[in-house]
Amino acid sequence: MMMMMGFSMSDEFLGTFVPILVYWVYSGMYICLGSLERYRLHSKVDEDEKNLVTKSAVVKGVLLQQVLQAIISVILFKITGSDDADAATMQQFSLLRLARQLIIAMLVIDTWQYFIHRYMHINKFLYKHIHSQHHRLIVPYSYGALYNHPLEGLLLDTIGGALSFLFSGMSPRTAIFFFSFATIKTVDDHCGLWLPGNPFHIFFSNNSAYHDVHHQLYGSKYNFSQPFFVMWDRILGTYLPYSLEKRSTGGFETRPIKASKDE
Repeated sequence: MMMMMGFSMSDEFLGTFVPILVYWVYSGMYICLGSLERYRLHSKVDEDEKNLVTKSAVVKGVLLQQVLQAIISVILFKITGSDDADAATMQQFSLLRLARQLIIAMLVIDTWQYFIHRYMHINKFLYKHIHSQHHRLIVPYSYGALYNHPLEGLLLDTIGGALSFLFSGMSPRTAIFFFSFATIKTVDDHCGLWLPGNPFHIFFSNNSAYHDVHHQLYGSKYNFSQPFFVMWDRILGTYLPYSLEKRSTGGFETRPIKASKDE
């Protein structure tokens, strides 16, 4: 239990709702930075004209997914958690144990999301009726990161998150930090900006430019990996190299380095 302003809140409660709060706070930061045209991967005009869904619809869609995720998170914590288990976990805490849990969780969620995501592109029915909703955002922006069909949100994000929690053996308290970090990473990948000094661009090959390639027509069969690593794309031949070029009108543009055999 954590104490805040005289009120106690369980780790399970915080693990459910802190990532939701983080999503909107971090997205809000990028909304404020969105006017910095010299760092954008697409112009503001393109964002307004090319996307096939209104921003109000995106907000409603994300809120719906977050409600469903919160319900399932509460159920999962109720099934798996107990105060005794948490106490035992805290007694055995070590940096090595924490690092192992986080790495396992990252690998599990990356593996799950790669194969589900790729299959939703291969299966024409699933793409047309489910995954195409996310690709209405041809020009991604921060708070559209979780704009998905509710079924995709359940399969890709909620179940993927549950599996990473269960397989890693992390405690609800560790889950607060892991899922908040995963949320920040996902928002950053969709922010549509290439900011100098962004640590996600320095430490992760899977970043806003990498995922922007996937949202473009030429990259829709590639760069499925999310949200952390690019290993499955490299191993299974769906990695599309790209260059980041400066636009004459300001900002940046991703361009494929080489054409695929299918194109």
